[in-house]
Amino acid sequence: MTTTLTSPTSAPSFVDAPVERISVSMSARHTVTMAYRGLLKLKHNPEQLFDVVFVPVVFTLMFTYIFGGAISGDIASYLPVIIPGILVQTVITTSIVTGTQLREDMDKGVFDRFKALPIARISPLAGALLADVVRYVIATVITFSTGFAMGYRPEGAAVGVALAGGLVIVCAWSISWIFALMGVLMSKASAVQGVSMLILFPLTFLSNAFVPVDTMPGWLQAFVNVNPVSQVVTAVRELAGTGHAGIHVVWSLLGAAIIVLVVAPLTVRTYMRKA
Repeated sequence: MTTTLTSPTSAPSFVDAPVERISVSMSARHTVTMAYRGLLKLKHNPEQLFDVVFVPVVFTLMFTYIFGGAISGDIASYLPVIIPGILVQTVITTSIVTGTQLREDMDKGVFDRFKALPIARISPLAGALLADVVRYVIATVITFSTGFAMGYRPEGAAVGVALAGGLVIVCAWSISWIFALMGVLMSKASAVQGVSMLILFPLTFLSNAFVPVDTMPGWLQAFVNVNPVSQVVTAVRELAGTGHAGIHVVWSLLGAAIIVLVVAPLTVRTYMRKA
């Protein structure tokens, strides 16, 4: 008995299907979805809002009643000085959370799971930055509300206050790109927070946020006058106090634009390389 051997059939070819290119509009939708994820995290973990809710209240009360009489003679005269200073300090310090939470998500493997999804690779990073804007808005509203409750009555009225708040939010969002870059580069969330505070605290306290510049030594005045935080604080005082935009508003917006143009591409490139 003979057996006829037929030529073996060719093995099936397993070829990866081409990956569909994600358009800009789809990337934008994915970013909004990731931002919504960030808001859900706040909903389920409201303690993450403690810093933006309680810090401006505590700092405003503490600085006003301790230093108000010594610096400005009375509380009412010190409020136009301290409220913009507390606002800038609180909102800018809040931007540190962007880098720490980004690093925590990367350490927990959350971003590894995102890579397996058919979404734009940049959307988790962009979504996190977008969601943090809500934190800046809350901090701004709480700070101004505390000031109003204490008798703060800016002459810029509602328009000036809104413009001042918008300026601080824009500046904080631009600075958050720096901390996002630190979150991508550093290996621990605690390191991101520690280095960020080491940078921000000297900048905020060595500024015109809490005391008049002319009371400082000459060498320190030179630094305070060029300190970017001082520029933002003065711009907020101008907008809220008079409703008019001066040169400090221009410098603040220009500085924010330079940070985004320089740091944002570097952050995205570094993130895409590691994501």
